[in-house]
Amino acid sequence: MEQCVEHFLADVWEQLTSIYQQESKRIRSLKGQSRLQAGIFNYLKVTWKKGKTPNGTIFIDVYEPFSWSDSAYKVESGPYIQEFTEKSYIVELFTALCTKVETIFLSEQYGPRFFDYHFQIVLEFEQDNTVFHYQEKLLNNRKLELTKEALTTFIETKVMAKLPVRPSDNDEFFFAQYLVNPHFFHPVADEIEPLIRRLQEKHLANKERLDKWIYYYTSAFKQWAEEHFLTHYFEQTGEYIKEWVLKTTDRPPQLEQEHIDFFLYVALKIGQKEPATCLKYLELAKQLGSQQAVDYLQTGSGRFESTRKRDVFQGQANDILQTIDIRIIAEEEAAYREALHYIIDLLKEGFPKGYKLSLKSKVKNYLPIKKLAKSKLHQFFANCLAFPTLFPLIADYAQVAMEEFAWYQDVEPSEKSAMPGTYAVFGLGLSSDAYFSLIQTYMALVDIEHQSVQDGYAEAFIEAHGLSVELMPVLVAILMGSNESAKPLKGIDMWQPNLLGALVQELENKKDYEREVVLYRLFGNPKKLAQRRKQEETSSKELDKILQWMN
Repeated sequence: MEQCVEHFLADVWEQLTSIYQQESKRIRSLKGQSRLQAGIFNYLKVTWKKGKTPNGTIFIDVYEPFSWSDSAYKVESGPYIQEFTEKSYIVELFTALCTKVETIFLSEQYGPRFFDYHFQIVLEFEQDNTVFHYQEKLLNNRKLELTKEALTTFIETKVMAKLPVRPSDNDEFFFAQYLVNPHFFHPVADEIEPLIRRLQEKHLANKERLDKWIYYYTSAFKQWAEEHFLTHYFEQTGEYIKEWVLKTTDRPPQLEQEHIDFFLYVALKIGQKEPATCLKYLELAKQLGSQQAVDYLQTGSGRFESTRKRDVFQGQANDILQTIDIRIIAEEEAAYREALHYIIDLLKEGFPKGYKLSLKSKVKNYLPIKKLAKSKLHQFFANCLAFPTLFPLIADYAQVAMEEFAWYQDVEPSEKSAMPGTYAVFGLGLSSDAYFSLIQTYMALVDIEHQSVQDGYAEAFIEAHGLSVELMPVLVAILMGSNESAKPLKGIDMWQPNLLGALVQELENKKDYEREVVLYRLFGNPKKLAQRRKQEETSSKELDKILQWMN
């Protein structure tokens, strides 16, 4: 071995040994590691750059670096670097590095869970204005087989087992990664989809776990799509907003049908939560010549009535993109009736309830409610509500559309996100007392932890109907549906004895936290209520009871 190679490798190894020893201690102390995690470390990149120093700097990455970060360990190289005059010395350096790394990779020197079952070694070396790049992949077959056995056991005992058995959150993260790993599964939807669906079914009663599982496999699918599929056929351009541009050279001569089919499956699965990403992927698949992608973009999956035309209205729907397009040809009741029937028919057939609606209409009505986005969906239902004869049909829509833990896509996920049915229910509740029970149903269903547009409804409701004993059950239901960020109502006169009595009666059988949110929104700080109580000339059992609850 050339002396310069020996000295360079010695500097790398001294630093790497120090890093690995520290990390080994940390990993040995970890608790609750997933049985599916073969190990943590699977990457090493050594880079030499001349820079401004006489002998340059060695950079050591023990994790695959992000393009926007610089987390490498740095070692100043010695005078030996001047002896790297031949490319063959760099090749010799890389060969020696691979040999040393493979020795410790296949051993358990740093513990059984230190290295993953696979490992990538990268060397980059600047010489004469050229960057030489070498890489090698290592595989620990024994550890791979053990991981496969652990995965098989996991599927049998945790995924397929009957409830109440569920996998741990940590296990599910690694399981999602393995679903798109060719060492463990073939890239075929029929092999993977039953496992995904099985875990979704297990988590239906636990929104947090369900959301995490969907996030895990969606993230794994996006990583596979962008790092293991698209990079073969496209290259990314742009600094901040990355765009995929079809390669003209250096791409596989033939696109395997199995691979494009799986990419389309991945696009559709991601689209359930990220329709914009699905649209982007389908457009890329279209560039690769996929007729199926063209069909998805034009008409959706084919399961639904993609187009409906009448004299006064035209509708178009795409379940893959989760979009509904409505064109009102004649601004009359019949047009909105036909449009409502079309949307209701779609939802009854299973069309995604959290769709995005585009609307062509000359009329722009909106509900008098703060926080509601002035979107096309909002406009459509406000326009419908201009026709009282449509109220029963709008109510039918609301009953079909309402779904807990779902949101329209008329706005980006934000404080203006709204559960399906929101605009219809809110408008009906302001328009007629015949739909007060619908409001109560909505408020009991809405996810108050992740939605806040309902917080502005109480004010609009009181403005429309006033305050009365008869309205107290509805008002309490509305206030109970408040997000924790909701502020006390302003200008509300609740001091009449009959109103206070109705309020106490309505809250008597509520839970403590439910009473707390209602009373906070009506009276604000209990100190202010206590001061008002002192000003009262006559005793009030109702105020005393309310103060007792608030304290």
